[in-house]
Amino acid sequence: MDIEKIKARIQKFSDDRNWESFHNPKNLVMALNGEVGELNEIFQWLNFEESQNLPEDVLAHTKEEVADIAIYLIRICMKLNIDLEDAILNKMTKNEAKYPAETSQGGSKKYSKSREDK
Repeated sequence: MDIEKIKARIQKFSDDRNWESFHNPKNLVMALNGEVGELNEIFQWLNFEESQNLPEDVLAHTKEEVADIAIYLIRICMKLNIDLEDAILNKMTKNEAKYPAETSQGGSKKYSKSREDK
């Protein structure tokens, strides 16, 4: 993925429509939340099996919602000068410490609970 190419395209899209004044972090987070809600609606009443075997039209819709989410997330990062790759890698390092493989194998408990049981 060429994040700089994507950021440039998002910026041009916003600039071409004179939307910069609307793209503040608060508004972008609210829009992101709306898009996550739309993704949630796709899966809301599906059982486990159905959620893993989406019909082609539903999968196409899902891809669009995932793209909308990614666009808003990248736009938030642009506005707040967050390096998304760096943020992800730093968070994964914290997650690896919080959820060590030896105590988190096959478990779904919150990290504080998983350590209490071991």
